[in-house]
Amino acid sequence: MIDATLLRDYFTGLQTRIIVAAEAIEGADGRKFSADPWQKDAGEPLAGSGRTCIIEGGRVFERGGVALSHVSGPALPASATAKRPELAGRAFEAMGVSLVLHPENPYCPTAHMNVRALVATKAGAEPAWWFGGGMDLTPYYPFAEDIRHFHSTCKQALLPFGDDVYARYKKWCDEYFFLKHRQEARGVGGVFFDDLNEGGFERCFALTQAVGDAFTTAYLPIIEQRRRLPYGERERDFQAYRRGRYVEFNLVWDRGTLFGLQSGGRTESILMSLPPIVKWRYDWQPEAGTAEALIYEMLPPRDWA
Repeated sequence: MIDATLLRDYFTGLQTRIIVAAEAIEGADGRKFSADPWQKDAGEPLAGSGRTCIIEGGRVFERGGVALSHVSGPALPASATAKRPELAGRAFEAMGVSLVLHPENPYCPTAHMNVRALVATKAGAEPAWWFGGGMDLTPYYPFAEDIRHFHSTCKQALLPFGDDVYARYKKWCDEYFFLKHRQEARGVGGVFFDDLNEGGFERCFALTQAVGDAFTTAYLPIIEQRRRLPYGERERDFQAYRRGRYVEFNLVWDRGTLFGLQSGGRTESILMSLPPIVKWRYDWQPEAGTAEALIYEMLPPRDWA
C-alpha cells in the first residue's frame, strides 16, 4: 500500500531540517530563507502545491533554494515515459525535495540534492511507482579531503542497503552529471539513482530517506571549514566562469528540469537552481600549474571514498 501522506510528511520535514541547518551556518546575523508557497488548481495542466524557500545575498550563501513540491496530472510527460513507454497516458502524482546551494566564497563548493517519489496510475491496473534522487558536489577550488568526506558520507548512508549500492550509484552519478557537448564532468560527483522500485516500497523509501538525511552531514561541514578562507576578484571571476558549466548542464541535460517544464511546473521553482552570477569566455583554458587548473585534474571519476 502506497501511503502518500507518509511520503509528504517525510519530504516536508526534510525541507525544514535542511533550512534550519543552513540558517545555522549563516549565523544569527545572517540571512534567513524566505518561503514562497504556491498552489496550482485542478483546472490547470498540473495541479498541486509546494513551498519554494530561497536565500539570496547571505553571509555564506550567495543564492540557494530548497523546494518542496507535490503535484499531479492526467498523463505523464514525455520525459518520464521515454524509457518506459508502457506508462504513457497514466495519471501521476509526484512529490519531493530539490535543493541547490551556491556559496559566495569560491573555496566553498556548490551542492545539489534531490529526493523524489512518483506514482503512476491507470484504471484496472496496479499502480506503478518509483523513487529517485541523489546528491553531488561541484567545487571550484577543490580540496581532496572535502571530496573524500562528501563521498564517504554517501557511502555510509547507502551501506545498509548493500555493499555494492554506493559503487553503482556513484557510477550512475558520474555518468549522469556529464556535459556530453564538452566531454567534461560537471563536478566531482556523489550518488544518483532513478526509477528505483527493486526490493519493495519500504526498502526503496528507506533508501531515499537515507540519502536525503545524509545531505547536511555530507555538505555543511565542508562549508563550515572553508567559508572564512580569504579570496579576491581572481577567485570570484573563476567561480563565475565554472558556474557556467552548472547552468549548461541544468538547461541542456537535466531530466528534472525537463520534466518540470514539460509537465507545466512552476518555472521560478524549477529554475531556482541557477547561480546569480555567471560568466562565459570563448575557448578559454586556465594556465597550467595554476590553482584554477587544479579543478580539471579532479574532475575525472575516481574512488574518493
